[in-house]
Amino acid sequence: MRWRDGQIDQSPDELVVEEPLEIRVRGRPISVTMRTPGHDDELAVGFLLTENVVTSAADILKISACERNEEGNLLNVQLAPEVAVDFDKLTRHVFASSSCGLCGKATIDAVAQNFPAVTSQVEFSATLIASLPQRMRSSQATFERTGGLHAAAIFDEHGQMLVLREDVGRHNAVDKVLGHAVLHGWLPLDRHILLVSGRSSFEIMQKSLAASLPVVAAVSAPSSLAVEFAQRNGQTLVGFVRDNRMNIYAHAHRIR
Repeated sequence: MRWRDGQIDQSPDELVVEEPLEIRVRGRPISVTMRTPGHDDELAVGFLLTENVVTSAADILKISACERNEEGNLLNVQLAPEVAVDFDKLTRHVFASSSCGLCGKATIDAVAQNFPAVTSQVEFSATLIASLPQRMRSSQATFERTGGLHAAAIFDEHGQMLVLREDVGRHNAVDKVLGHAVLHGWLPLDRHILLVSGRSSFEIMQKSLAASLPVVAAVSAPSSLAVEFAQRNGQTLVGFVRDNRMNIYAHAHRIR
């Protein structure tokens, strides 16, 4: 039921699907996250990239849904034999909500991975970055129908959108585009931009660092920890990219 200007409309509304996904590695559960079904293989690979488990498609032998799970909500990743996995450090095996990818981590230190700082000297025009949210929004088909999804997209240095994914969780959307990049052999993404539809958090910065992304832009605000992380790791962080304006919070030398 809809109410508007005192009038009631009984027409149905389309809703975003949210379901749990359990990710397993070599048959062992490591994470449960609430996500929008679709591109689950990319989600799993992006998650493993940002957890410092895999670095390329060669590390992955097979991704398959467990046969006993008819709903497709359980995914097993079979890694190459030479890929070492410290299961004790994969502490995200507890429940993670769709809005907070850090849920299940005991401390901030537990998610700080040893990824090198970004040193890319790539530059982007402010005009190009200002144009990206509209390009992303025009490709958000599910958001247009439901208004309930986050989006993440990777753009190359010429402003071409290479991949866009939507998800009920912003960190899941980022994992999906990064997983896509891993599976297609695009890493390192050291001449690219990550654009997210909402705010930029510490975890989004940490995930982007795993892929060596030099520029992270967001339609909304960054958190204080995101800014600190970007400054410390050589990442350009841009927020409030909307209405032909933006704020640059870290390493502005890449924006001309």
